[in-house]
This record gives sequence, C-alpha cells and structure tokens, in this order.
Amino acid sequence: MNHVNAPSSRRKFLATSAGSLAAGGFLSAADGGRIKIGQIGTKHAHAAGKLDAILKFPDIFEVVGIVEPDEKRREAMSGQKPYAGLPWMTEKELLATEGLQAVAVETDIPDLVPTAMRALESGMHIHLDKPAGESLDQCKAMHALATDRGLTIQMGYMLRYNPAFVFAHELVRDGWLGEITEISGMMGKYMNDSGRLELAKYDGGGMFELACHLIDQVVSLLGKPEKVTAHTRRTFPDKDTFADNQMAVFDYPNAIATIRCNHIDPMGGARRQFSITGTEGTFEIHPLEPQPRCRLGLAKARGDFKKGYQDVEFEKPSGRYDAEFLDLASIIRGEKKLAWDAEHDVATHEAVLRAGGMM
Repeated sequence: MNHVNAPSSRRKFLATSAGSLAAGGFLSAADGGRIKIGQIGTKHAHAAGKLDAILKFPDIFEVVGIVEPDEKRREAMSGQKPYAGLPWMTEKELLATEGLQAVAVETDIPDLVPTAMRALESGMHIHLDKPAGESLDQCKAMHALATDRGLTIQMGYMLRYNPAFVFAHELVRDGWLGEITEISGMMGKYMNDSGRLELAKYDGGGMFELACHLIDQVVSLLGKPEKVTAHTRRTFPDKDTFADNQMAVFDYPNAIATIRCNHIDPMGGARRQFSITGTEGTFEIHPLEPQPRCRLGLAKARGDFKKGYQDVEFEKPSGRYDAEFLDLASIIRGEKKLAWDAEHDVATHEAVLRAGGMM
C-alpha cells in the first residue's frame, strides 16, 4: 500500500498532522503572541467540537469567553466539557474585549449570519459554521462586508482539511485523473424522531444541513455548476415534514456530479463516501472519517503510483477540526490567505440552497 504519496511537491503537507505542527513549534507564542478568540453560541451541532479543537492549542489561542444568550442552555453547558471553567459573557462584552481578533460563530443555523455580521462589524475575523443561513442575499452581504473590512470568513466545511480530500485536489490540479467527467458522493446518517423535528425546520432537510460538506467539495473541484436539480423525498408525512431522502444533480459542461443524503439509513455514517472520475483515472474515499480509506485507479503510471488500482493510506488526523484552526491562526497572523475566497463560498451556498430545493 502507498502511504500518503502526493502527486506534487506538497506531499509533506499531506503527511503532517495538525498535532505535529503544533508540537514542532509552528504558530507558537514566539511567533507573535497568542490569538485572542471567543465563541458565540453553543447550539450548533459542531459547537463543542470546535471549542475543543481551539483549546488543544493553548500556545496559539487564548479563549477569552463564551457567549450563550439562552439562559437554560448556558446553565446546562457551563459545567460540561469543553466549557467548564471558561468565562461566560454577553456578546457585547466579548466583542468589546481588548485585543480580540477572532470569533467562532456556533449558533443555531438561523442566527449564524446575523451573528457573523455583528462580529465583522466589530472588526473580527470569523470561523462560521455551516451552512451560511437560508438566504443567498444575506450570505452575499456578509461576504461583501468581510471583503470591505479586509477580514476573513473561514467556513466550517469540515472536509476541506481532511487529508484524503487534500490529496484529491492535488490529483485533479496536477491532471492525474485527466478531465473530470463524474463526481458522486453520499453523506447520510440515521436520524431519530427528535432530530427529525429539529431538521424539519429547514425545507432543504439533510441536503442543506449535512450534505453541504460534499457540495463544498464539488464546487471546489469543478466550480459553480451550470444547473442544480433537487430530488427530495419526505418519507413519513404523517410524522413530520423532514426531507430525509435526497439527491441533487449538478450539471457542468463536461461533467455530472451527484450527491445523495439519506437520513433513514441505519448504516449512514459508515457509508459516507466520495469519488472523482476523469478520463485518466478515478479516486474513491470510503469511509470519509475518522481515518479515510482510499483507492486510486490510474490509466497509466504516475509518480510513485502504478497503472491500475491501489490503496492509498493517510495518517489519522489528530482531530476533525484541528487543522482548520491552525490554518485560521496562520491567516490571522498574515502568513497566508484562506484558500477559499468569497466567490467560492457564495457559489457553494447557492449550490447548497438549490440542492435542497430552497431556490
């Protein structure tokens, strides 16, 4: 088996875990002091995980406070990890904190963009969890504000820093798969009744709330689609209105991408997968997490890889969100720019809304 052999000079990045970067002194306090960061909201599904990732790097980040306007929620979370021992404050207090540079926005989905706008108006870089609300116009306005203020919005699409997806982008950029003709992906799970009721609040269902991670990858690889066609099933109309079985087709001049999202699949988590096929080869990721397993098929030998199929292995990431916050720190310090610009994020959000039948 090949172990993380990248098709270009960036192979070292693929082989390096977020944890080893921190341990090696990368982005240490000596590079300019700790970055003051806060979190607004605890209700997003990723909220605790994001905070836990930030807290892994105390030499890089100083968590100055947590905001949760819902008093009952705040009381429930205050004694639980990772929130225990951290200061709670109002949003106004947090945004007025001297030296604050960044905010992780982890509210309910409807509050994500309005909260992000207030943080941007206060001069903060933001990590914004997904998806970026239910309005394309509001998403555009948010990115326009960030661009005008010279601030960064890092969207919380969790597969962007997954080593298998980083490798996939290398393959496509270096032409090893030829012209891309097909992308397919599946990102489902089994959702209980209470979860169904929560997601039924959004007309786009699971495609909007969960499969957005894969749609971000489609747009990253192929650009803005010419057309998006949504196929939606609401399996138990007598129970709720949740769109629980969905597929979206993304049309491109020379390619077709299909993304499925099934929330009535008892094996949904284990079946999550993504594949890219071109005129010169194919790359398959299954499962996506926590340690991706991959197969690369090539029409001819490339670099260290032979013609035909072979397995490709990657180091297990130190954590699902570690690499994105290390990247955010580097961006805040002016060492690089975020790889995904406003144009991409807006195109992704439009594709997400159309895939969920919301436009």
